[in-house]
Amino acid sequence: MNNPELSPALQQLVEARQHDPFEVLGRHEEKGRVRVRVLLPHAEEVSIAEGGHRLRRIEGTDVFEWEGDAKQVPKRYRIIWRDDEHREHIAHDPYCYPPQLPDFDMHLFGEGKHWHAHRLLGARVHEVGGVAGVLFSVWAPSAKRVSVVGDFNRWDGRAHPMRVHGNGVWELFIPDLPAGSVYKYELRAGNGDIFLKSDPFGRYFEMRPRTASIVEAQSQFKWGDADWLEQRAKHDWLHEPLSIYEVHLGSWQRGPEGELLNYRVLGERLVDYVKDLGFTHIELLPVTEHPFDASWGYQTTGYFAPTSRFGTPDDFRWFVDHCHQNGIGIILDWVPAHFPKDAHGLARFDGTALYEHEDPRLGEHLDWATLIYNYGRYEVKNFLISSALFWLEEFHLDGIRVDAVASMLYLDYSREEGQWIPNKYGGRENLEAMDFMRELNEVTHGQVPGVLVMAEESTAWPQVTKPTYLGGLGFDLKWNMGWMNDTLAYIEHEPVHRQYHQDMLTFSMLYAFTENFLLPFSHDEVVHGKCSMLYKMPGDDWQRFANLRLIYVYMFTHPGKKLLFMGSEFGQGEEWNSANTLDWYLLDYPLHQGVRKLVCDLNRIYRSYPVLYTHDFDWQGFEWIDCHDAQNSVLVYLRRAGEDFLVVAINFTPVPREHYRIGVPAPGVYKEILNSDAADYCGSGMGNGAWILQTDEMEWMGRPNSLAVTLPPLSGIVLKREPEPEPEPAAIDADKQPDAEDAPRAKNADKRAVAAADQAVAPKNQKASTTN
Repeated sequence: MNNPELSPALQQLVEARQHDPFEVLGRHEEKGRVRVRVLLPHAEEVSIAEGGHRLRRIEGTDVFEWEGDAKQVPKRYRIIWRDDEHREHIAHDPYCYPPQLPDFDMHLFGEGKHWHAHRLLGARVHEVGGVAGVLFSVWAPSAKRVSVVGDFNRWDGRAHPMRVHGNGVWELFIPDLPAGSVYKYELRAGNGDIFLKSDPFGRYFEMRPRTASIVEAQSQFKWGDADWLEQRAKHDWLHEPLSIYEVHLGSWQRGPEGELLNYRVLGERLVDYVKDLGFTHIELLPVTEHPFDASWGYQTTGYFAPTSRFGTPDDFRWFVDHCHQNGIGIILDWVPAHFPKDAHGLARFDGTALYEHEDPRLGEHLDWATLIYNYGRYEVKNFLISSALFWLEEFHLDGIRVDAVASMLYLDYSREEGQWIPNKYGGRENLEAMDFMRELNEVTHGQVPGVLVMAEESTAWPQVTKPTYLGGLGFDLKWNMGWMNDTLAYIEHEPVHRQYHQDMLTFSMLYAFTENFLLPFSHDEVVHGKCSMLYKMPGDDWQRFANLRLIYVYMFTHPGKKLLFMGSEFGQGEEWNSANTLDWYLLDYPLHQGVRKLVCDLNRIYRSYPVLYTHDFDWQGFEWIDCHDAQNSVLVYLRRAGEDFLVVAINFTPVPREHYRIGVPAPGVYKEILNSDAADYCGSGMGNGAWILQTDEMEWMGRPNSLAVTLPPLSGIVLKREPEPEPEPAAIDADKQPDAEDAPRAKNADKRAVAAADQAVAPKNQKASTTN
């Protein structure tokens, strides 16, 4: 179109190629005269509300303008227009407002030091000069034009083009726009392509399969967890119990018609259930927004938004708050290792490889068909660290579990020769990812004291949980994938063959204290043909359940914090299917009830005895009694804290072992406080529960005292030494009181008399009338 009224800048505006719409739109004053110009596609006529001046349409365009005395139009004015459907609208002109983003924040963002970039970018309810609206801002440095589109402008990219700053951040304040508005960004790339993108910093999204962002209203939620947060900041988690119930919200429970439940309903049900089981925390598979259900949330597109599948952001706040007020912590699976290629997401966001690497040898995960973040780019680090802090601060979460850390650390992760690029030193370590993880941990711990950051790291990478000032990555916990794999590989052997594989269990103690480990039986172990935990176990039904109970005793008494995936606590039969709920009907059957009751009791004992958690990460908390009886497939060990200890003995065969002798640290009477073969758990009922276990002065396993115990088949038992009874004070004849030098001899004589009486009343290993 050749229109003499159109300057080159106006021509670019009409063609939706204008890089700086504020150059030609809005109010421009010069020498006492003012020109007001607006671009309103679909408008039939336009006026200025303040003064009633009618704007003239520039022929052949949707541009309207008026020129006159500057005093006749205030700096902030409203536009009235009637559209082609004869509806009248009135709103302030977005193009008469100055830039709203603070220069200092923009400087920090460019330096990669804006740890709260979500307060700078995205869509936020905003007010300027008493006028409410929404401030939009997005980072897209290579775009030639960016517009805000939505229902409010018929998704027309010509209507609301944005202004750009020197660091590639685009912004636009749209006055009078309400919260709840649905929007996206329309971008024009350098090659002329035009496409729509969801907001990378969006806080609320449409329900899938729709993918638009929604302007979140300012939250009115009133938190009630101040006491929890105060205690968390001072909590010594290293020396306290940590037992995690891992949950996928979409398949834990559903409504009667198979519908997804709201966060509030899930919160009420989950809290009651988890409290009854005795877990300290819930870990959620990602609830960050994601378009594809079958990804379980691990292909995230909304890094600042709880998924709309289960309700609003305030519903999720209620969920967390309810957990905290009931003494349950919340951990979120968080995925900075990769992101999907969905057209509306981060992939080639501004027409270039913005968040990812351009070279697929650095920027693409072949196994998952996803893209890898460019951790060396300041703005990308801003994005990811801000996301972590957003969840910890905005939603009061108690920690994040960083997914797929190994894939971030190794440039050759799951790649053949020639498919990866070495680092600048020729190595396979991703130096930029290492720096990112160190900064992530330093910032999160500095900004939110008391939270946990866990690494799902599956290799032998050193110092994952060591402080960054010592050269470590700075994580609090590392998933012990080696322990998990070896334990499951061992237990899957038929018991008759286990004697040849005892080293698979004992090997874990060679490295158990090199990191702060968490012991996981997670969702990854019960999908994709791996079977449920129950059906990993060999043998008939009785042996399967006995093996499952046994392996849980082993996990809860082994050094390290604990994690168990939902359904495993009652012996889910089918492997996990994210499209279906758990098989809750199984709890009608005694064997499944028995597994659940054992998990409850294991959590109770774990939380009740400090020896089981105080020294999870150093040798003070563990000691072998016997790890060499491979022929009988028996392990015996201590968990201890100072002078206190528990004795754990595990029989990995279906052969009962009566009068099995074990060495113990101290003489006295011992009591069985847990037996996975107990009748209460639907076991055989064999064990030591009704027996008094008195030590013998018989050296065994290098210890001067020992016990003869019964090891039930396929079971673990836990023994506690009973405190010595205080002797009854003897009546003393005042005329025959011993003098000072005879007092010690008299005291020893009293002790011998009490011991002799005990021997006469309770011979060793005789059945007693008392119970546990």
